[in-house]
Amino acid sequence: MGLLSFLSKPKLSSRLVHLPSGSFTIDRDGKIMTSTLPQSFPASSMKEIGQQVIASFSAARQAQMPLSELIVYFAALKILARELRGGAIIFLMPQSLNQPLKRT
Repeated sequence: MGLLSFLSKPKLSSRLVHLPSGSFTIDRDGKIMTSTLPQSFPASSMKEIGQQVIASFSAARQAQMPLSELIVYFAALKILARELRGGAIIFLMPQSLNQPLKRT
């Protein structure tokens, strides 16, 4: 009986989640201005990604290093961010695990 109840319990960690595809803009204060991401994508994740991007651009500016674009490659997700007068536009693009990385 214990095995049957174990198999019938839904597992939250086994749920498949689609990787986000879209973009959002964030101002210099970290406020999300626009978004084309699905509503199911957490606003807290957008805010956290945006804060890291703004911090990276700010640190580069303080170090007097010209940085206008930032690209981060993960195994299944590519994040591309472009600086916009203190804010940024951030693109989230799912990557196929079968294709080689394309450098843009």
